[in-house]
Amino acid sequence: MAQAMRPDPGHSLFATDGKPHPLQDALMGVTLALGILAFVTAQFHNLHLLSSWSGLIGILTGAYGQFISVTTRERFLMIIGLGASAVGFYLGMAHGGLFG
Repeated sequence: MAQAMRPDPGHSLFATDGKPHPLQDALMGVTLALGILAFVTAQFHNLHLLSSWSGLIGILTGAYGQFISVTTRERFLMIIGLGASAVGFYLGMAHGGLFG
């Protein structure tokens, strides 16, 4: 047999390529933070300004982060932040919108 089968431990969900990606990691963190903020504040009707604006900014930063992301870990966590931002944005819009 010309090639031996070996397990490849480097392909897990959170595997990185071993190089630093400070911009992508910062966008991932900002997207997650804004997503959590938008999702939590969307549960309160009187915080619709905060939830809709943080959701909108989270969607924009997450979309750009997805565009330039390199590793699966970045993409995975960014999708979670994007989903939370979108839910917070849409509920904030339903409760009163961006400008009250």
